[in-house]
Amino acid sequence: MIATPKKTLTHEDLSQFNGDIVRYRHGVNRRVIYTPGVKFLAEQGGAFWLIDVIASYLTPTVIQKAVQAEPGIRWLHFWRLDVAPDQSALVTARADTARTPFVSQEIPFTDFPLEFVSVWAGFDGRLWTLYLPSEH
Repeated sequence: MIATPKKTLTHEDLSQFNGDIVRYRHGVNRRVIYTPGVKFLAEQGGAFWLIDVIASYLTPTVIQKAVQAEPGIRWLHFWRLDVAPDQSALVTARADTARTPFVSQEIPFTDFPLEFVSVWAGFDGRLWTLYLPSEH
């Protein structure tokens, strides 16, 4: 069998997503759902692990602690994956881009194809929805 080359993920690919009513539920943290854009990011970038990292922090204990320092975290925050030239990475989450991250996790190695990507998380009082900035 001949392997099909993996499609290269680009920021332009991600910008094509602009909202949809379809949602996918996270397998472990059932309070987390995500959009087709985030699913595409995970499939094309080999990054379902990124959804897992984000979902692992979207628990009442973590969020309640972070809200004490920054109340806006209760409803909306901005996650970013930055990949270094040595293929290590850093995942951070902030209440907004000017704030200090309330989550920072180092990833020793990734083959994620982009230098960075952003995923936003919004809470509706019941579920956290992960979506791309273009889907806002």
